[in-house]
Amino acid sequence: MDDYPALNLFWTMLWLFLWILWFFLMFKVLTDIFRSHDMGGWAKAAWTIFVIVLPYLGVLVYLIVRGQGMGHRDRAVAAQAEGQFQDYIRKAAGTEGRDTGPRHVDELARLADLKDSGAISEEEFRAAKQRLLA
Repeated sequence: MDDYPALNLFWTMLWLFLWILWFFLMFKVLTDIFRSHDMGGWAKAAWTIFVIVLPYLGVLVYLIVRGQGMGHRDRAVAAQAEGQFQDYIRKAAGTEGRDTGPRHVDELARLADLKDSGAISEEEFRAAKQRLLA
């Protein structure tokens, strides 16, 4: 440890961190290139070649030219994923295409009270419940 002072260790760790950070940024840019729907195949190929052949310059130029749109595309992908997740939840819960707000709960409670008080029969309760849930 005597031939490698703490300051050199610090600089090595700093450069390693920056190198890893650079790769994350480059992969983020490459992901954005392929995610972008407003570019054609040739433009995507040109940006990809530019980013791979001249990585530092290519990534910096991409961030300058198309960096603002990266955030918009990320938000759009996140919103789409959230929408798909919500659709899956609705489908899994069996409530797809139905209004299952508090109104249904209140109506079911009112029907149960009517049945319990004897105002409607069991058959009328079942029929009303089926109409409500259909």
